Amino acid sequence: MFSLIPVLVAIVCILIVWIFKNVARGIKRRKEEPRAQAEARPCVRDNLKDSTGLHQVEEDADAWQESEISVEHVPFSHTRYPEKEMIKRSKEFYELLNKRRSVRFISNEQVPMEVIRNVIRTAGTAPSGAHTEPWTFVVVKDPDMKHRIREIIEEEEEINYSKRMGRQWVTDLKKLRTNWIKEYLDTAPVLILIFKQVYGFAANNQKKVHYYNEISVSIACGILLAALQNAGLVTVTTTPLNCGPRLRMFLSRPTNEKLLMLLPVGYPSKQATVPDLKRKPLDQIMVTV
Repeated sequence: MFSLIPVLVAIVCILIVWIFKNVARGIKRRKEEPRAQAEARPCVRDNLKDSTGLHQVEEDADAWQESEISVEHVPFSHTRYPEKEMIKRSKEFYELLNKRRSVRFISNEQVPMEVIRNVIRTAGTAPSGAHTEPWTFVVVKDPDMKHRIREIIEEEEEINYSKRMGRQWVTDLKKLRTNWIKEYLDTAPVLILIFKQVYGFAANNQKKVHYYNEISVSIACGILLAALQNAGLVTVTTTPLNCGPRLRMFLSRPTNEKLLMLLPVGYPSKQATVPDLKRKPLDQIMVTV
């Protein structure tokens, strides 16, 4: 009888260890499930993430191109204006851009392609991380292609408004009278789709790191908006949620490119209206220290 006691004690110890391990696994699994569900569920934030940083880590480091050792520097050409001229120019530029509005009613009247080329050239002057210029501007004019782009976006946008965006976001958009119907994608004579290149390729086909590619391309988009306003054209900034992969494949863009923004471009229609919105005054957006 007493000889069985050590055996029973050992069995009990094994059972206790087994029970604790299973309880620990269950707790860990419950903690990981919400994270896994969040990763599987389409999320707005996923479309806004910038996957780049100062220290980019890649699985295959040998495939990456080494940086240039040096770049020749040349004298900087600069025009300095008298103070009165500076004030005048800065005020005129502000007044021009202060008239910029997001216009969803766009005429089908054609715009000169030379203007489109010039505004994209202007956007291409934007600064970029390590001067990688990680942007691609895809200009779509073909009516059938524009309509297919509209179909893809409206399919996803209907789901966005009903499920993905959340009640608060949809409520905040009501005052702008916007929904998943995007008629301007058909009527606008030009669509400009801006892709960020998450990495590039050197002449020898090795990959090149594109530092802060999303920030760089976003700056280029801002300059593009200013250039369009300066040329007398209108647009509305759209970031088609969950449409990027389908539009990239439809436009035959490479896998290193991801859609950041879509701009329908043209003249405003004669019946165009915009919400009567006010911009924040200077004292609410500027802090001097």
